[in-house]
Amino acid sequence: MQPSVSKERGRPREFDTELALDNAMTVFREKGFHAASVSDLSQAMNLTSGSIYKAFSDKRTLFLNVFERYTSLRNTQLRQQIESAVTGRERIAEVLRFYQKSSREIEGRRGCLVVGSAVELLTFDDELAALVRQAIMRNKSVLVSLLEQGKSDGSVSHAVYTEAAASLMLCIAMGMRVAGKVENHQAAETVLELALKILD
Repeated sequence: MQPSVSKERGRPREFDTELALDNAMTVFREKGFHAASVSDLSQAMNLTSGSIYKAFSDKRTLFLNVFERYTSLRNTQLRQQIESAVTGRERIAEVLRFYQKSSREIEGRRGCLVVGSAVELLTFDDELAALVRQAIMRNKSVLVSLLEQGKSDGSVSHAVYTEAAASLMLCIAMGMRVAGKVENHQAAETVLELALKILD
């Protein structure tokens, strides 16, 4: 007589969490938080809706996890992009190149989760809205620090108003991601040269 085997009930099936988040990330980037349905997410993540709810409770919690992973990955990639540059000006140029590269072809059409979420900001609850604002302000803080570095090493003019320049650079970078949804950037280096003229 075979021993009876009791099955655990209500336990979500095991899956690669990072891969699932990356797949959900694509959906949120392309469609935004509100337009992304659980059905869309289920298909992309290769999980049943039940498994998604068991693992993440709801779409909002899933988005929070995806947003955290997205910003963490992007911040790491940006640090790697600028680490070889020496002066503040060169590092700002690398920041803009990073956004230019991210705005091309399939990566550009998918869009930036932070920029896309900023468009939806008014329809978010306070916690989600604060998360998006923090990510944007963190990017501005990086630009402020690089501008100050540039003033210290002489690669950025002391006449440049740091806060205003950082805000303008942020607008340029975010604008690249918006434009990347509809077109491939042409004459990338020329655009970069024009943007950097404000540092003279």
